[in-house]
Order: sequence, then structure tokens, then C-alpha cells
Amino acid sequence: MARILVVDDSPSQLFGMQKIIEKIGHEVLTATNGEEGVRTAKEQIPDLILMDVVMPELNGFQATRKISRDERTSHIPIIMVTTKNLQTDKVWGMRQGAKDYLVKPVAEKALVAAIKEYLPAD
Repeated sequence: MARILVVDDSPSQLFGMQKIIEKIGHEVLTATNGEEGVRTAKEQIPDLILMDVVMPELNGFQATRKISRDERTSHIPIIMVTTKNLQTDKVWGMRQGAKDYLVKPVAEKALVAAIKEYLPAD
């Protein structure tokens, strides 16, 4: 069982992703803004992070950059899951250290496939 951190300021998005992740047998950690997401990543060292972009305090691009540039957390794959759907947003997210970029509303099948692709092998 992997530990997946979901960083999103929307309670309904957190709930939906948590249900999907638990259904495929993984533990869920949550954070409601980028700052909390960075802190939780450093304290809990999850196996994977699902990161929203538009959030208060620290946006997902900034949080992804902090996590991917820190030697303690740089190995953790980050998948951006956001409503920002421009190609420039995707390119910017990848430049910050994201491994993949999914646009909301994301289909459960696509989310599960991305999680399985980027989870470290046991």
C-alpha cells in the first residue's frame, strides 16, 4: 500500500480523489494549500503527490518547485491535477518538476492509470 498526498483547496475534489485512491488500495494524506502540501511532503514523505494549481498561500506550481528541488523530497513523483488547461500551463508545470499533468474534471480511469504509472515499484 502506497501513501499518496492529495493537495487541493476544494473539499469536493479532495473527497473524490480520496475515494478513488482508497478504492485502489492506497493510503491518502491531504493538504488544503500549497504551503501545507510542502510541509506534509517533507514530514510524511509520501510515495506520490497529486497537486492542484490554483490554491491560496502557495500555488501548485510554486509548491511543486519547492518539493522537486528539495533533496529530501525530490524523488517523489508529482502529478498536477488542475483546471488550468492551456499548453503553457502544462509546460510550466513540467518545468517545475511535475511528472504528468491531468486536467479536471479528470476521469477516474485516467487518474488511476497515472497513479499506477508513477508509483514507485514495490
